[in-house]
Amino acid sequence: MTRASINGSAAQERGAVGNSEYAAGEIILFPGAADDLYRLKSGLIRLHAVDQGGYGVTLRYVKPGGYFGEEALTGQRRRYFAEAVTDSSASRVAVDRLSRQALQELAAYLAGGLEQMNRSLLRLAAKPLRARIAAELLELSDSALAGRTDSGESVVYLTHDDLAAAVGSVRETVTKVIGEMARSGALRAGYGKIVVLDQAQLAEIAGA
Repeated sequence: MTRASINGSAAQERGAVGNSEYAAGEIILFPGAADDLYRLKSGLIRLHAVDQGGYGVTLRYVKPGGYFGEEALTGQRRRYFAEAVTDSSASRVAVDRLSRQALQELAAYLAGGLEQMNRSLLRLAAKPLRARIAAELLELSDSALAGRTDSGESVVYLTHDDLAAAVGSVRETVTKVIGEMARSGALRAGYGKIVVLDQAQLAEIAGA
C-alpha cells in the first residue's frame, strides 16, 4: 500500500471530508449556529469569548490532533470565536463517518478539553493576573507559537498585547507583571517573544 493510500485510509477513518488552510489571525468560527466539527492538522487555534467588560477570554487552545466546533454534535449555538494563532490547517469531520476508535478518541479529547476550559475559567475568576500569565506561557511553551533558543530554552513568540488579550487584561499591566517575572529569573522578555528560563518557577506561580 502506498503512503498516499495509507494517509487516505487514516483520513477516512477519522471522518475527514475536506481540508482548509487558515492564515495567522484569521477567525475560523464565530458565535452562532454550529454546522461543522474540525480536527486540527497543523498550527494552533485559540477559542475565546468576550466578557461583559469587552475583554477577550481564552477558553482553551487546540493543538494538532485536537478537535474544535464540537457544538455541531448537539446542534447547540456556539458562544465563542475560533481564531488561528499561527498559519494552520484543519480537516472538516463528518461524525457519521468516524470509526469506533476515532469516536472514542473524540470523546476522550472533548472530556480533556472541557477540563482545560474549566481550569481557564477558574484562573480567570479566582487567580491573580501573575498566575494567569504564568499558566498561559506554560500552555503555549509546547505549541506552534514556541521554539528553542540556541541554548535550549523554550521561547514563546507573542507580543504583550496578544498575551494581555489571552488573559483578560491590558498590555500595560501585563508588561509590568512580565518585568517582575523577569527580575525574579523566571523568564526573559524580548521584542515579540518571551523566553522561559525557569519552568518550575512558572509552574509554582501558576499554581500548577
